[in-house]
Amino acid sequence: MNTPIEQKYNKWIILLSIAIPVAVAVLFFVKIPNAQPLHFLPPIYATINGITAILLVTAVLAIKSGKIQLHQNLMKLAIVCSLLFLLMYIAYHMTTPSTKFGGEGTIKYVYYFILLTHILLSIATIPFVLVTYVRALAQRFDKHKKIAKITFPLWLYVAVTGVVVYLMIAPYYTLS
Repeated sequence: MNTPIEQKYNKWIILLSIAIPVAVAVLFFVKIPNAQPLHFLPPIYATINGITAILLVTAVLAIKSGKIQLHQNLMKLAIVCSLLFLLMYIAYHMTTPSTKFGGEGTIKYVYYFILLTHILLSIATIPFVLVTYVRALAQRFDKHKKIAKITFPLWLYVAVTGVVVYLMIAPYYTLS
């Protein structure tokens, strides 16, 4: 049975888990007319993905060594980083033409495999992160720990592959 805190946030978890991917998909195709292209954003949001990965690993190490407050702070910061990434990603794609990957042969298939799994798992990670966070808020630490064992590797994969995707496509960005 869910606690009142979990019941309070369940509707938000469902709403955000649907609304965020739908909004990103829709906004990906919306271009702001005459907008100045934001070419400088990809290395910034790739760096934020890297920072998120470091925060996640550090947060796990903190909780394993009993540093609960540090763990909580690092996890909140990881969520903030993910939100900043999302906002910059949307802003970039609303103002800047998409970049096509220019690699050929096997590397092209590797790139698209990483990109596809990154995108799909980023969508799947949203409800996991939210549920994991709410279970901590509700002080349901047994359930928090159980779902965190799933959330952590998913979120870490998304953060790391975000950096990998950027590094693989960066040579093909244009400044025109």
